[in-house]
Amino acid sequence: MIVGLTGGIGSGKSAASRVFESLGVGCVDADVVAREVVAKGTPALKAIAERFGSTILTPEGQLNRASLRERIFTSTEDKTWLESLLHPLIREKMLTELSQQPPPYSVLVAPLLFENNLDALCDETVLIDVPESVQRQRVTHRDSVDENQVQRIIDSQMSRSDKQARATHCVENTGTLTQLESAILALHRHFVAKSPQ
Repeated sequence: MIVGLTGGIGSGKSAASRVFESLGVGCVDADVVAREVVAKGTPALKAIAERFGSTILTPEGQLNRASLRERIFTSTEDKTWLESLLHPLIREKMLTELSQQPPPYSVLVAPLLFENNLDALCDETVLIDVPESVQRQRVTHRDSVDENQVQRIIDSQMSRSDKQARATHCVENTGTLTQLESAILALHRHFVAKSPQ
């Protein structure tokens, strides 16, 4: 069984995934997988360098993410090409890693779970949910960025109400870490009970 875990920036999604891991549940992070498929020496990185030129690489031969982001923001064609290259690779690697996790269930951690339709891979989904005001407050404090920048990130993601409508479970995370841990533990028991033994 695969459980999708998501939440907007500053929602506490990472804290929730750490709680699942502390309970012995295998977690696969979509962001980590996305970085791994374009690591130095991978076929995907070679294809990106062939299309965009060697300026897309750092002097150490890694992907220059800022430079790539700039390119795909200004060209829909480049963005489409990149997505058609990377999305199948990321999906395949995520599924492989999820299949290698111990039973009874594993967690797919993805900030854009619904935006990228990754919830289609999941049996159930968990949204770590907080009001936008809390997101802005947490991220400005954590990352020392201004509220406008945080708001732009929030605005680029699916709306809170749409995520709430798509999620199987919503965990409201405006309380303490202990409260979050209790909520995750309750879900853990639910997933264990539901998992095919």
